Amino acid sequence: MVNKRKIQQQQDVLEDIESPSRTRQQLPNWLQKQDFTEADIPYIHTLLISSFSDWFEEVDGFPWLGSPMVLLHPDGTRIRVEGQSEDSESDFWNAEAIGPTAASTALETCRPTLMRAEEHLSPKLRAFDSIAVPIFTRTTGFPCAIVACLLPAGTAQAGQLKLLQAAALHIRTCIYRHFENLFVGGLLRERKLSKKEESRRDILFEVMRRLNDHIDVENVLSEVLDSLEQLYPICKADLFLSQDYNSPNEKVKPLAFHLNDMDLCKSAFVDGKIREDRSGGRHQLALPLSGKQGVYGVLRLDMPENEFDDADISFLTMLAAAAGAAFEKAKLHEQANVLVGELRLINELTQRLNSSLKLSDTMQFASAELLTIFKSDSCCILQFDAASQQFVVISANVAEMIGEIYSKDYGFCGVIWSTKEPIILSDYCSATPVASQMMDVTNSRSLLASPLLLNGEVIGAVLITKQEPNHFSYDNYKLLQVLSAHLGLAMSNATLHAEVRRMVITDNLTGLYARHYLNERIGRKQTRDTSGSLIVVDIDHFKKINDTYGHQVGDDILIQVSDIIRTSIRDSDIAARWGGEELAIYLPLLGLEQTERVAERIRQRVETETNPQVTVSCGISEWRMADDKVSVESLFYKADMALYEAKHHGRNCIVIG
Repeated sequence: MVNKRKIQQQQDVLEDIESPSRTRQQLPNWLQKQDFTEADIPYIHTLLISSFSDWFEEVDGFPWLGSPMVLLHPDGTRIRVEGQSEDSESDFWNAEAIGPTAASTALETCRPTLMRAEEHLSPKLRAFDSIAVPIFTRTTGFPCAIVACLLPAGTAQAGQLKLLQAAALHIRTCIYRHFENLFVGGLLRERKLSKKEESRRDILFEVMRRLNDHIDVENVLSEVLDSLEQLYPICKADLFLSQDYNSPNEKVKPLAFHLNDMDLCKSAFVDGKIREDRSGGRHQLALPLSGKQGVYGVLRLDMPENEFDDADISFLTMLAAAAGAAFEKAKLHEQANVLVGELRLINELTQRLNSSLKLSDTMQFASAELLTIFKSDSCCILQFDAASQQFVVISANVAEMIGEIYSKDYGFCGVIWSTKEPIILSDYCSATPVASQMMDVTNSRSLLASPLLLNGEVIGAVLITKQEPNHFSYDNYKLLQVLSAHLGLAMSNATLHAEVRRMVITDNLTGLYARHYLNERIGRKQTRDTSGSLIVVDIDHFKKINDTYGHQVGDDILIQVSDIIRTSIRDSDIAARWGGEELAIYLPLLGLEQTERVAERIRQRVETETNPQVTVSCGISEWRMADDKVSVESLFYKADMALYEAKHHGRNCIVIG
């Protein structure tokens, strides 16, 4: 028998639990309406375990009925046993001990049940009475658990059953407290997730807005990396680009597939899909930066394992897509600006090249412009001489290179001649396909070269160098190709113009200058020089030679005399065919005495070197700045009068006018 003091303690507890002062605070209507459904019952085992555990903690130290108690799920599963170990009296907790007795009856009748020990049970089990109380849901009214207890045979009383009912109410309070916590916690989690998702959307919208505000590639890359650093401070972010782009940002690196740790990025780049790796306690994400025209790079994120959830991955995927689109837009804008700049540059360069038809001036200007455009150290422009089959340096910023002549098989000129293709060389020191005097003289390592073509034939070449390796980009390579086309055309135009001018100012038969050109040159010389002299040469009895030998021999005599004159004067002197068999030579800054010696040398050589032999008569005139201004016409008149006098003195002589 349970002693009276213990029974009284249990009764006091029952009255305290049922007292209105212990009633829980009224719940909100919406929460009161939430309850278990029959579909929930098979899944509430964990809830019952935690609720029963809480109940025992709340009544810790009070003996209650003095016997072990058990909470059963409606399917008969034992939730928890308190008060005895699993090993002692294990028969009490099997299906025969409780299932067929008070617990099963309470479940069937939905009423509190007290059952005495039955005779048909084993002697061990007949030593116990059983009491059980169903625990009902608060609104739907079906059992969600049964609380049961075994008492020594003959000791079960109505008061003990009532005390168990009180315990059942208390347990139900614990169950619904857990249920409410789970329900409200679920709602709070949903709300938190919703707010987090809303916050992510706002952040993504703001990041996308900022990304779309940038039209500079570097600003786009910095915006992406800065945003990731703010959103995920413990995340290590690296951006790998496949573009020909050098960024000052240390987190932006080239996409190098050959490195061992780039397999994840390689897969993301090739497939254009997100890739994950969870190993070594880390969680790596590789997100492709994709635009409409392709994949531009990969964003790799590295965080401790389990830091990224599905919402994070979805958010980062959208961020990477936005970054890819912004990068593409900025890159296209940058390329458009470069293209506009190149077109403007090509237009300006073409206009300047075409503004002068003097080959040396045109090529010198082009050389200076190319040095500026490509930020290079040296530039050399060569022209191919078809007659000698050699390249001649016609312009260079390295003085010792000007005038150099190279075989069409030598160096990079030889490569250009044979392939008719441009050349880009990153490092001459590590890769030296051919010998190059220009690279050696200038100590250069980077090279950009292109042929100058006309109708598919090489008419020249341009070589640009830099002392630092890896200086020139593929964009430089393409730009030089375009500029070379205009440069080749300018070289061709200047060469053709020079040839046409040479034909205009040159006598076709003798190769000497024409009379009008001689007049122009003397006129220009008189504006700059202080003196000059003129020799007029006439072949004696030239008509007789034509009549005797024929005009062909007469033309040959003219050519012979012209060659003698050309080889008897200085480079600065100007020889021309004055008309018919008369030739003229202007000698700037030369006095009468020296001029007479030149004329005598010519007279003697003609007499001894021509075949058939002829002689010449010469008239000389002079002008000086101290004298009254002497015009070109008067200078010729004086020389012509002197020539006339020489002819009347027996020819083959020289007269000074």
